[in-house]
Amino acid sequence: MPGNEPVLTAAQMRQAEQALIAQGVSVDELMRRAGEGAAEWVWRMAAGGSVTVLCGPGNNGGDGYVIAQTLHARGLSVRVIAPMEPTTDAARNARARWTGDVITDADGAGGRVLVDCLFGSGLSRPLLPEHASLIAELAAQHQRIVAVDLPSGVATDDGVLLGDVVRCDLTLALGAWKPAHFLMPALSVVGTVKLVTIGALPDEFGALFVKSAPRLSVPERGAHKYSRGFMGIVGGEMAGAAQLASKAAVYSGAGYVKLFAAEAPPNVPSALVVESGDLAQALGDKRLSSLLIGPGLGRSEAARNKLAIVLGTNVATVIDADALHLLDDDLLEGVDTTRLLITPHEGELNSLCKAFGIEEKTKRKKAEELAARTGMTVLAKGPDTVLATPDAPTMFFPPAPTWLASAGTGDVLAGIVASRLSTGKNSLEAASEAVWLHAEAARVAGPALIADDLAAAVPKAYARLL
Repeated sequence: MPGNEPVLTAAQMRQAEQALIAQGVSVDELMRRAGEGAAEWVWRMAAGGSVTVLCGPGNNGGDGYVIAQTLHARGLSVRVIAPMEPTTDAARNARARWTGDVITDADGAGGRVLVDCLFGSGLSRPLLPEHASLIAELAAQHQRIVAVDLPSGVATDDGVLLGDVVRCDLTLALGAWKPAHFLMPALSVVGTVKLVTIGALPDEFGALFVKSAPRLSVPERGAHKYSRGFMGIVGGEMAGAAQLASKAAVYSGAGYVKLFAAEAPPNVPSALVVESGDLAQALGDKRLSSLLIGPGLGRSEAARNKLAIVLGTNVATVIDADALHLLDDDLLEGVDTTRLLITPHEGELNSLCKAFGIEEKTKRKKAEELAARTGMTVLAKGPDTVLATPDAPTMFFPPAPTWLASAGTGDVLAGIVASRLSTGKNSLEAASEAVWLHAEAARVAGPALIADDLAAAVPKAYARLL
């Protein structure tokens, strides 16, 4: 992606389209742009094979008639199935321009590509049984499935599946990205996602963004280990997690990484410095630029005391893993929470919401409310990753390799985040760069990776983002 791109809810997309219409672009013209742009992708996937377009009653169905006519004009064999009549003027106009037949059922339908234009975005209730059965039957009779805007049955704003939804090979986002393109469980059914532009959308409608790849930098001429960032990791009961976080941190840009623990874990880079002794005294080093606490910390009273000491410093801090289960209002009292960045997975996010009295149901809303409630930056990680702060637009990220679903990869991410934070990045920059580095390291490490492979792949991933 060339830059950070807006992610619009269904209501915001309607507003953006109305703004284009107010500028003199007709609904029919917007439909033509969307349909012809989508047809380009369907044309590639069809590779000369036959195409079936399933059209619904609204403007998503109108897009389907434009796709069908565009592909037919290029010489493809195209069948249109429409179980309902068009209900909007633009959809009726698009159907009138379709020069082929329209059938209402799946009898005899089959081919290379099925294009789902039944409902798309804006759906708020489950499909009728007959519509769900029709899509399922058609999907079974085609080799590839393309959804236009969203697979029918996906809720636009939160990615919830409104019943059984057919898994697609390709989803074509029309005009702008929608939240469901980056959120589970919708991510499990959308397949590859591509953006089809319909014109320059006004900026004021976007309160959400998808984060593009960062451009990392090399150390400045004359840099030294402290100017590049002095990072501290607070160890605990389990050495393995601290080992992974430490290894990732050393490779992620910080000039000096120190582990505060009773002893060094095995198999860590020799560049890692290990210091034992009084933690409060050690954290008094004014040269520290970031801290990480949580991986392998444990949840004992001693662990809680360590967290309290860390929170009592004035150092930018990443809180992860066990430390997230210890965090509460009592520990945060009097703390400048704007310097805190937390990295919960789904279960930890739910635990935090319970601790802070947050009852939101979706991941995005939980992360946003937790950030607003506490003042912390929230990197809610997982197959879908959401980055929320109290005073900046919420960010989504392109999906990372699914091989990251492995023990210890979260410790690696925490080490990368804290390392980026130590280099002088603010919390949003550090977190977003870390998410991209983490995903790129997974691509470098390749299939069947384990967390050790992931940490070792960070330098090559860093090189790819220079």
